[in-house]
Amino acid sequence: MKAMVLREKGAPFSFEDVPDPKPGEGEAVARVIACGSGLTIHHARAGRAEIDYPMIIGHEVVGEIVETGGGVSNVKAGDVVTFHCYLTCGHCRWCQVNREPICDNMAGFVGRHRDGGYAEYINLPARNYVHIPDGLDYKAHPAEVAVICDAIVTPYKVLRRARIEPMETVAVIGAGGGVGIHMVMLARWANARVIAVDVSEEKLAKCMELGAEAAVDASKDDVTEALLELTGGLGVNVAIDFVSQDTTLEAAAEALDKGGRLVTLGGFTPKPFRLSAGSLLNGELEIMGSRSFTKQEIIESLELCARGDVWPLVTETYRLEEAEKVHERLEAGAITGRAAIVMD
Repeated sequence: MKAMVLREKGAPFSFEDVPDPKPGEGEAVARVIACGSGLTIHHARAGRAEIDYPMIIGHEVVGEIVETGGGVSNVKAGDVVTFHCYLTCGHCRWCQVNREPICDNMAGFVGRHRDGGYAEYINLPARNYVHIPDGLDYKAHPAEVAVICDAIVTPYKVLRRARIEPMETVAVIGAGGGVGIHMVMLARWANARVIAVDVSEEKLAKCMELGAEAAVDASKDDVTEALLELTGGLGVNVAIDFVSQDTTLEAAAEALDKGGRLVTLGGFTPKPFRLSAGSLLNGELEIMGSRSFTKQEIIESLELCARGDVWPLVTETYRLEEAEKVHERLEAGAITGRAAIVMD
């Protein structure tokens, strides 16, 4: 099969013929129809995430099952699927209570520790696969259906994690990014008031089109001051930080109203940020991480899109051999919404 392979850190993709995968016990092989290209996958391409080289990256896939190994009963040849990208054990205390992203026996991440979707075929544990509902036209919209399992489900999980309620004010920092712009959509779907924060006028304009009620250009304005001004000095109820640098986290925390919640999704930023115990105590603030999502949340996000409540924003598509080009644009921050690789 054809695949884009990363051979070592910092090296470009190598477009190669590699052996077709064969499913082992409890595994299933799917033909890849499309694979999303977002910042999480780009951190892997750029060497900012741990990878077991050589590796085929890519974890946002729509595909068709072509072969199953022994003991597989949940999928069969011909099924159209996406998948959960964490390689969890399925039986620890966290997996049992539907919190797979904090599995005690995590074996890794598809596209970093096991070959992913930048290839014609992918082989995974069968229990990772999730069926695509009939209401989603994957043939007409392969790129959009592929990215639901990350771009939509990640903010969908944040809605629950942060307990976002109608009429609350939500600041989305990094709102023009591949997941941030979908957070704007989902927060509006939840009937919250959304303030988009980004450094790109073009991306902020798109956020306004998609439901943000106000925008803050962080390249020009003091974010904390702007958020306080937009809320009449009260502050925001929820701040969701997709950038998660120390500066953005501190600015977001300072802009919280009493009882406010700060959510970080920036796992590639090791530098700590400062927040006083007095602020936490006096404002009864909450600081939380939101790591990935569960299989059930993928199922619900697929249904949400099938119902037409929300729809992914994919603005650029590429062929497999053009993967280097899309990652150059991701590194430059030039993509609004999501990009995807669509197989010929």
